[in-house]
Amino acid sequence: MDNPDSNARSFNLAFYKNFLFKNDLVFRLLIGLIGLVCLFLFIHFREVQVDALELGSKASSYVVAQLDFDFPDEEATFFLKQEALKDLGPIFTLDDRKIAQVRYDFEYYLIHDNLWKEKLKETSLEDLYKETDALVSFLKRLRFADVLTLKKMKKFNIQVSDFMVFTPAKEEKEILLPPEYWQRLEELFLKQQVFPQAEADFVLSFFAEKEWFLQLDGRIEKSVRSIIENSIPQKYTEIKAGTRIIAGGEKVTSRHIAMLSAMKKAVSEKRSLLSFPSIVGNLIISLVFIVLTAMYLRIDQSRVLASLQKLSLLVCTMILTLAFAKVTEYVLLQNASPLEAVRYPLIVPFAAFLLSILFNSRLALFGSTFLAILLSITLIVDHTQFLVINLTAALIVIVSSASLKKRKEVFQVGGKCLLGIIPVILAFNFLTKNFWSLALLQDIGLSALFMLIISVLVMGMLPILESLFNVLTDITLMEYTDPSSELLKRLALEMPGTYQHSLVLGNIAEALASAIGANALLCRVATLYHDIGKLANAHFFTENQTLDVNIHQLLTPAESAQVIISHVKDGVAIAKKYHLPQPFIDVIQEHHGTMLVYYFYHQELERQMGDKAKINEALFRYLGPKPKSKESAIIMLADGVEAASRSLEKTGEEALRGLIDKVVKDRVDDDQLNECNLTFAELMTIKKTLLKVLLVSHHVRIKYPEKKA
Repeated sequence: MDNPDSNARSFNLAFYKNFLFKNDLVFRLLIGLIGLVCLFLFIHFREVQVDALELGSKASSYVVAQLDFDFPDEEATFFLKQEALKDLGPIFTLDDRKIAQVRYDFEYYLIHDNLWKEKLKETSLEDLYKETDALVSFLKRLRFADVLTLKKMKKFNIQVSDFMVFTPAKEEKEILLPPEYWQRLEELFLKQQVFPQAEADFVLSFFAEKEWFLQLDGRIEKSVRSIIENSIPQKYTEIKAGTRIIAGGEKVTSRHIAMLSAMKKAVSEKRSLLSFPSIVGNLIISLVFIVLTAMYLRIDQSRVLASLQKLSLLVCTMILTLAFAKVTEYVLLQNASPLEAVRYPLIVPFAAFLLSILFNSRLALFGSTFLAILLSITLIVDHTQFLVINLTAALIVIVSSASLKKRKEVFQVGGKCLLGIIPVILAFNFLTKNFWSLALLQDIGLSALFMLIISVLVMGMLPILESLFNVLTDITLMEYTDPSSELLKRLALEMPGTYQHSLVLGNIAEALASAIGANALLCRVATLYHDIGKLANAHFFTENQTLDVNIHQLLTPAESAQVIISHVKDGVAIAKKYHLPQPFIDVIQEHHGTMLVYYFYHQELERQMGDKAKINEALFRYLGPKPKSKESAIIMLADGVEAASRSLEKTGEEALRGLIDKVVKDRVDDDQLNECNLTFAELMTIKKTLLKVLLVSHHVRIKYPEKKA
């Protein structure tokens, strides 16, 4: 007995699969939602728009404060520091060489003169050495400065325990320090060292009798100045809303740039990203962009809108471009002035490349315009210049990519784009009266770098996008026309008849596809491979038979039909072995649909004396499926007409028109074209184009007279 829970789960799973995979609307809404979310995040988390000025340049217009803010005023801070350092005088120290010399003299005196032993009977020579070491160390630390300097140092909490008030006269070199200074020095010395008073007096008296040279101590003076400067807090100046920051034509200074940076920060802090009005406003803007895009796709690109695959690829391309723009902006903002280095960033050509190659020129033009407007109002760039130079570059890419057939030509298109935007860069420089300068060369060099980066990115992204979304570009299709490829070599060598048939059929299918707006290049290339299944049994097909013996004479009609039908299944297997694209495999499966192999069916019918009841019709029909795309339907019709036209004795216009009408009618009556979305108008165009092509290929030549001896 079946488990009810298991049956319920199976039913639910089947329901969801049927709902999700057959109801394309769900996926379209999901793709649209992903695009909406990404666009909203890009717009909502944009950088604050504040005029960017280049240091040393002249402002093109007035800039006023958008709101009240404080900015770090470096000029005011500098003046405050200068005021704090105003009373700071020079700092002196005793000459180290003089200290060493006096110490040597004192030790010499202790060794060679024993009179000190009568004064200090209880003091040893070792004790005096220790006290001398301590005094020498203290004298090396001792500094001299004036009263105002010491007062300033105390104000800023700088230690002055080793400082004494004294300033030598400039004209004197070696001087005797006044007795009161040695008394003060003795107090400081004894305060820091524990020695008997008598010993200290004896040692200090010897040093006090010497003349000393006071030299400037630049290291300590610099350290004191640095401490005082660092103690001065940053001065912030308040700017009221509406205050003029810079006038038109005024030279830009670091003060102006600091004011603009502070205003940008204030505007950014005031703008709350989590506030409800901000979120709703940006969401509405994003929704408007998405709706306008959907309307355009419905009117002009219905095939893209109808295909989940192409719609997903379009959204992915847009997201990649937005990500590229955000990374570029982040790199630019690492500089103090965002556009100081890169004034004309190129971003839109990246999308123009991908859309032109993966879709078509019309969609590339719309997408480039859409992105140029969006990026110019959201990125930290000069809106007018960014819009003009990016649209110019995108248009050059779109026009140049129309004939793109090889991957390496992407770099050639990038070079053409660079040459095309150089006049625009020159124009911008002339408008700013910056005629010939290093900045002009820098602009051209950076534009070249941008185009190189874009070309490399496009070369790297194309194979990935083609693989992920199963898309065939013209570049990839042209690669499959290379006659030196292994599979086409096998076709030419092992099945020359089929290969020639495929070449002729490719030209016919290409003309038909061009007439109704289908993918002409896909039709031409796919027909090269549509009969590769015949490689498994090449001599069972008349175009490859070189002998008078027909191998089908050894088989029953049903067996012959199965051999003919099997070339579709064998073709799919070979295509997968050689990793041919899925659209090629679809053409291989669909170009015969579920048609009847009528030649052998008719033979079997004669064998059964016309009794259809004795014939299993399924044995004589291709397994299908029926053509799902216009390209497969075109190849089916072209294949049938081209093959049948070879058996005509007369190839005039009336004969060919009758043949075309019969072949097309047979397919229509057999319901082979019900799933490919071909309209009656397109079918009539196909018939007219077929007639023109066949008349040209079957034109009559004059008969040359035989040359007589």
